[in-house]
Amino acid sequence: MILAGTSDQSLHPPPHTPSGSIRIYLADGHPITLWGLQQLIESVAPRMSVVGSATTQHALLSDEAATQADVILLDLDLAGPDAAGALGSLSQRCRGHVLILTATEDMAQQRAAVLRGARGMVHKSEPASTILHAIQTVGRGEVWLDSRLVSQVLGQLSHPGWTAVPRPADLHAERIASLTARERDIVAALVQSAGAKLLSVAHALHMSEHTLRNHLTNIYAKLDVRGRLELHVFATAQGFAATAPATSAPKAARPAYGTNLLPRQVQAPPIA
Repeated sequence: MILAGTSDQSLHPPPHTPSGSIRIYLADGHPITLWGLQQLIESVAPRMSVVGSATTQHALLSDEAATQADVILLDLDLAGPDAAGALGSLSQRCRGHVLILTATEDMAQQRAAVLRGARGMVHKSEPASTILHAIQTVGRGEVWLDSRLVSQVLGQLSHPGWTAVPRPADLHAERIASLTARERDIVAALVQSAGAKLLSVAHALHMSEHTLRNHLTNIYAKLDVRGRLELHVFATAQGFAATAPATSAPKAARPAYGTNLLPRQVQAPPIA
């Protein structure tokens, strides 16, 4: 495996069309995301084109169009068994390189996908220009991985029994990253309303107390805390009180896959 932006075209040349256009197959379990990605790619035509799409693993593995792609943009949450497990079948059936498009922060899952043959990893929250650059880079036969993932993959390859030991700061960051925008607002509101009854906090957040308690159950599990006191200690240490004020009106929810994928925000950013 060649890492950190180097190329192995001599070993496995990307099957570009004579015109140099990159042919892309989209595999994502969310139709709205597929639609947004298609609009994004069409915005840079003829440099890139979509040759097909699938919303399930079965459709991906049975679609002849996937065999014609230079890059397969694969969502790890694609409907069906573990999507990373399908990488072996994809590599046998298709010449194109796999670029993972994911919303997960799970480094172990990302590492496993790379070790199974994925050539790149890009988060769904990245700007449109970054996604296009990642597609172009993987289409050239290079890789698109951040330094932390490269380090973990190299460690796994050098020492098969090696397992990355996350630092406490990394664990905290991963736990916080798992929270939704609404859950972050709730934590911030609780920190700033220490001692207030849940009913009062729920009223300020424009939700019922029952709904707030349901959110708290999820928050406690994600942050690995037991109860409101531990949540307050953890959140205060992580600066939640300064990140978002307790508000009398709910904030607009942050979209799971980034508004940059919606057509109205699709532009054709210059890419080399």
